[in-house]
Amino acid sequence: MSADDLERRYRRLLAVYPWEHRRAYEDEMLAVLVTGARPGQRRPAAGDVLNLVGAGLRARLRVGARGFTESAWADAAVVTGLLVGLVLLALAGKSLLDQMIQDPSLPPEFGPGHADPVDWLRVAGWAAVCVAALVGLRRVAAGLAWAGVVGWGVLVAPQAADSPTYVVQALPQFALAVVAAAALTVPVPRHRLLAVLGVRRLAALLLAPAAAVGLLEVNRVTSPIFDADDGGSYQVLYDLQASSELVIWLYVAGLAAAGLALLVALATLGPEIRRRIVVMLLPVAALALVIDSALAGWFTSTMHMGHAIPLVPAQWAVLILVPPVTFLAGALLVRRREETLRMVALGRAADRELPAGR
Repeated sequence: MSADDLERRYRRLLAVYPWEHRRAYEDEMLAVLVTGARPGQRRPAAGDVLNLVGAGLRARLRVGARGFTESAWADAAVVTGLLVGLVLLALAGKSLLDQMIQDPSLPPEFGPGHADPVDWLRVAGWAAVCVAALVGLRRVAAGLAWAGVVGWGVLVAPQAADSPTYVVQALPQFALAVVAAAALTVPVPRHRLLAVLGVRRLAALLLAPAAAVGLLEVNRVTSPIFDADDGGSYQVLYDLQASSELVIWLYVAGLAAAGLALLVALATLGPEIRRRIVVMLLPVAALALVIDSALAGWFTSTMHMGHAIPLVPAQWAVLILVPPVTFLAGALLVRRREETLRMVALGRAADRELPAGR
């Protein structure tokens, strides 16, 4: 029974290798390991365990890396890079417009200010990223996007000690910038973006963020002025303000239409591209969820204490690790899903090839 026990334990260790490797070499490797064992040995030697586990993990990493070279990942990356770049451009543009245009709900002394040069640089930088991506200058777009990531680190990260709440609130935008830069770094043919999206989808991606920013800015500059003496009233829904409920819902309908156009453009892409776009965006959603849920009490305490409460190292570790772990988990699920679909398709094809009556 000792030989059977040893063989079973070695077979469990070999499970760390990818199934393609095991299918081709498992029996041969098992025979070599069992033959080289000492008489009466029932457990794998410590050196064999380390060698098998290390080699198996390296083999899995090589297989996983090859998976990221599939054309579906490249197609998803080129779409994600432009999409996230447009979102960041819209956010930067909205911030700039808020500073330059007078808000009528504020007193006259709070007139429009002068935009900081950094705000202009953000708009110009992400506009250049989007234009470069559109015309197929991938390396230029990626370089500019990475410059934005580095710029964020230089300008914002040093404030983590004095203004941790500001830094944490800015992390989702930083994560978006990293996603855009990483996606645009993936090598693709120069005009692949238009080939994947087509004219209609590309138009939806370009117009939807611009329309949303335009509606929000129009709502801000036309919001009614509340006057307690005159008894004026207005309707509020989140950040939307209007003189009547009907106008509020018209704004909601416009924003919903812009969002729906964007979702339809992405939903009509191939399923293998859609899955990968979701995987690339999931890290940002996971990070935002952690900030809104796990750190909600910390934000409240910081506001009431009147001074910055530093995050402990474990909290920073969670904020740093959540995005990459989420991405890797999503990529693994996509691979498992597509392997299952491929095996099902092979089984159905085999069934169709069987002779009639069998």
